[in-house]
Amino acid sequence: MEIIPGLGVDLVRIGDRRPQVEERIGPPYHGPGGRRAVYTTSPMLVITYAADETVELVEIRHSGEDGGAEAHYDGVQLTFHFLDDVVADLHALGHTSTPSDIGHDFHAGFSVWSMRSLWARDLDPEAAEDDERAISEAVSVAPYAYFTGE
Repeated sequence: MEIIPGLGVDLVRIGDRRPQVEERIGPPYHGPGGRRAVYTTSPMLVITYAADETVELVEIRHSGEDGGAEAHYDGVQLTFHFLDDVVADLHALGHTSTPSDIGHDFHAGFSVWSMRSLWARDLDPEAAEDDERAISEAVSVAPYAYFTGE
């Protein structure tokens, strides 16, 4: 699934109204009517709605070992890939970012991050047990200011 920085993905975009989203992708399996709703797409989408029921954040979770679709941008796999490699690949393409406590916020309008719920062996069976490389678990898409609070 290709992200559209600052806007979302083809299925869901910042500013879409909840009824539009659910007409396209169906009802959420978790969080109906709540601020955050989880949808059974591949990869899984977690949508954060503003008080007026419009999309304010589109989050794409990794599919991981299930072999499902992953998030991509500009030819780079963003999810279920080593976080440092994702950042390095994007920087090599000229995309700029600022570090956050869990990942990197890209000026174009997305954030790649890890809660460290996966470990290096999930990607690299040869990794040492104490390998601390983080895996990019998700990408969040919104305007850059959303991530920085500016």
